[in-house]
Amino acid sequence: MNYLQGLEISNLLVDRNWNVKVVDFGLSKWKNATFLSTRSGKGTPQWMAPEVLRSEPPNDKCDVLSFGIILWELMTTLIPWDRLSSIQVVGVVGFMDRQLDLPERLNPQIASIVEDCWQTDPAKRPSFEVIISRMMSLFCNTGSSA
Repeated sequence: MNYLQGLEISNLLVDRNWNVKVVDFGLSKWKNATFLSTRSGKGTPQWMAPEVLRSEPPNDKCDVLSFGIILWELMTTLIPWDRLSSIQVVGVVGFMDRQLDLPERLNPQIASIVEDCWQTDPAKRPSFEVIISRMMSLFCNTGSSA
Protein backbone atom coordinates (compact mmCIF):
# COMPACT_ATOMS: atom_id res chain seq x y z
CA MET A 1 0.00 0.00 0.00
CA ASN A 2 2.88 2.36 0.70
CA TYR A 3 4.07 1.95 -2.90
CA LEU A 4 0.58 2.01 -4.38
CA GLN A 5 -0.44 5.19 -2.57
CA GLY A 6 2.49 6.90 -4.25
CA LEU A 7 0.79 5.95 -7.51
CA GLU A 8 -2.57 7.15 -6.14
CA ILE A 9 -3.97 3.60 -6.06
CA SER A 10 -5.82 2.80 -2.87
CA ASN A 11 -8.10 0.54 -0.83
CA LEU A 12 -7.81 -3.01 0.39
CA LEU A 13 -10.27 -5.91 0.60
CA VAL A 14 -10.15 -9.45 1.97
CA ASP A 15 -12.29 -11.88 0.00
CA ARG A 16 -14.12 -14.89 1.43
CA ASN A 17 -10.99 -17.01 0.87
CA TRP A 18 -8.88 -14.59 2.96
CA ASN A 19 -7.00 -13.23 -0.06
CA VAL A 20 -5.95 -9.61 0.44
CA LYS A 21 -6.69 -7.52 -2.64
CA VAL A 22 -6.17 -3.92 -3.57
CA VAL A 23 -9.54 -2.61 -4.73
CA ASP A 24 -11.71 0.44 -5.04
CA PHE A 25 -14.32 0.26 -2.29
CA GLY A 26 -16.67 2.01 -4.68
CA LEU A 27 -16.75 -1.20 -6.70
CA SER A 28 -16.52 -3.80 -3.94
CA LYS A 29 -19.03 -5.20 -1.50
CA TRP A 30 -20.19 -8.38 0.19
CA LYS A 31 -22.88 -10.05 -1.87
CA ASN A 32 -25.30 -9.92 1.07
CA ALA A 33 -24.38 -6.38 2.14
CA THR A 34 -26.11 -3.20 1.11
CA PHE A 35 -24.13 -0.65 -0.85
CA LEU A 36 -23.60 2.51 1.07
CA SER A 37 -23.73 5.70 -0.93
CA THR A 38 -21.44 8.49 0.20
CA ARG A 39 -20.15 11.63 -1.39
CA SER A 40 -16.97 9.69 -2.19
CA GLY A 41 -18.81 6.85 -3.91
CA LYS A 42 -20.14 3.55 -2.67
CA GLY A 43 -18.62 0.90 -0.50
CA THR A 44 -18.86 -1.53 2.36
CA PRO A 45 -19.03 0.32 5.67
CA GLN A 46 -17.47 -2.53 7.66
CA TRP A 47 -14.08 -1.54 6.19
CA MET A 48 -14.60 2.22 5.85
CA ALA A 49 -13.12 4.98 7.97
CA PRO A 50 -15.52 6.94 10.18
CA GLU A 51 -14.87 10.15 8.28
CA VAL A 52 -15.88 8.48 5.01
CA LEU A 53 -19.04 7.15 6.66
CA ARG A 54 -19.84 10.76 7.59
CA SER A 55 -19.34 11.82 3.94
CA GLU A 56 -16.22 13.81 4.78
CA PRO A 57 -13.48 13.99 2.14
CA PRO A 58 -11.32 10.85 2.15
CA ASN A 59 -7.52 10.78 2.10
CA ASP A 60 -4.72 8.20 2.30
CA LYS A 61 -5.30 7.71 6.02
CA CYS A 62 -8.69 6.13 5.22
CA ASP A 63 -6.76 3.24 3.68
CA VAL A 64 -4.67 2.95 6.84
CA LEU A 65 -7.84 2.41 8.87
CA SER A 66 -9.05 -0.20 6.34
CA PHE A 67 -5.68 -1.95 6.61
CA GLY A 68 -6.09 -2.02 10.40
CA ILE A 69 -9.43 -3.76 9.98
CA ILE A 70 -7.87 -6.30 7.62
CA LEU A 71 -5.04 -6.91 10.09
CA TRP A 72 -7.69 -7.41 12.81
CA GLU A 73 -9.46 -9.92 10.53
CA LEU A 74 -6.24 -11.83 9.91
CA MET A 75 -5.40 -11.98 13.62
CA THR A 76 -8.91 -12.90 14.81
CA THR A 77 -10.31 -14.84 11.80
CA LEU A 78 -13.56 -12.95 12.43
CA ILE A 79 -15.70 -10.83 10.14
CA PRO A 80 -15.89 -7.17 11.20
CA TRP A 81 -19.25 -6.07 12.57
CA ASP A 82 -20.85 -9.36 11.47
CA ARG A 83 -23.83 -8.89 13.78
CA LEU A 84 -24.69 -5.43 12.47
CA SER A 85 -26.34 -4.29 9.25
CA SER A 86 -24.50 -1.83 7.03
CA ILE A 87 -26.68 1.03 8.30
CA GLN A 88 -25.95 0.07 11.92
CA VAL A 89 -22.22 0.07 11.16
CA VAL A 90 -22.53 3.60 9.77
CA GLY A 91 -24.15 4.68 13.03
CA VAL A 92 -21.83 3.00 15.51
CA VAL A 93 -18.57 3.60 13.63
CA GLY A 94 -19.26 6.88 11.86
CA PHE A 95 -21.21 8.69 14.57
CA MET A 96 -20.65 6.86 17.88
CA ASP A 97 -16.87 6.34 17.51
CA ARG A 98 -17.10 2.59 18.24
CA GLN A 99 -14.29 0.25 17.25
CA LEU A 100 -13.96 -3.49 16.97
CA ASP A 101 -12.83 -5.32 20.09
CA LEU A 102 -9.22 -6.48 20.23
CA PRO A 103 -8.82 -9.91 21.84
CA GLU A 104 -6.64 -10.00 24.95
CA ARG A 105 -4.64 -12.89 23.47
CA LEU A 106 -3.51 -10.74 20.54
CA ASN A 107 0.21 -9.99 20.40
CA PRO A 108 0.50 -6.56 22.09
CA GLN A 109 2.75 -5.18 19.35
CA ILE A 110 0.26 -6.12 16.64
CA ALA A 111 -2.58 -4.80 18.78
CA SER A 112 -0.69 -1.51 19.02
CA ILE A 113 -0.38 -1.29 15.23
CA VAL A 114 -4.10 -2.00 14.81
CA GLU A 115 -5.04 0.59 17.45
CA ASP A 116 -2.82 3.19 15.78
CA CYS A 117 -4.44 2.45 12.41
CA TRP A 118 -7.85 2.99 14.03
CA GLN A 119 -7.11 6.42 15.51
CA THR A 120 -10.21 8.61 15.32
CA ASP A 121 -8.16 11.54 14.05
CA PRO A 122 -6.84 10.56 10.60
CA ALA A 123 -3.77 12.75 11.11
CA LYS A 124 -2.75 10.52 14.04
CA ARG A 125 -2.86 7.32 11.96
CA PRO A 126 0.56 6.08 10.87
CA SER A 127 1.68 6.10 7.26
CA PHE A 128 2.17 2.80 5.46
CA GLU A 129 5.89 3.49 5.59
CA VAL A 130 5.72 3.54 9.41
CA ILE A 131 3.49 0.44 9.47
CA ILE A 132 5.96 -1.45 7.26
CA SER A 133 8.84 -0.48 9.53
CA ARG A 134 6.98 -1.56 12.67
CA MET A 135 5.88 -4.87 11.15
CA MET A 136 9.35 -5.63 9.77
CA SER A 137 10.83 -4.92 13.19
CA LEU A 138 8.25 -7.15 14.82
CA PHE A 139 8.74 -10.08 12.48
CA CYS A 140 12.52 -9.74 12.23
CA ASN A 141 12.91 -9.66 16.02
CA THR A 142 10.42 -12.32 17.02
CA GLY A 143 10.19 -14.62 14.03
CA SER A 144 6.66 -15.48 12.93
CA SER A 145 5.15 -15.72 16.42
CA ALA A 146 2.48 -13.11 15.70
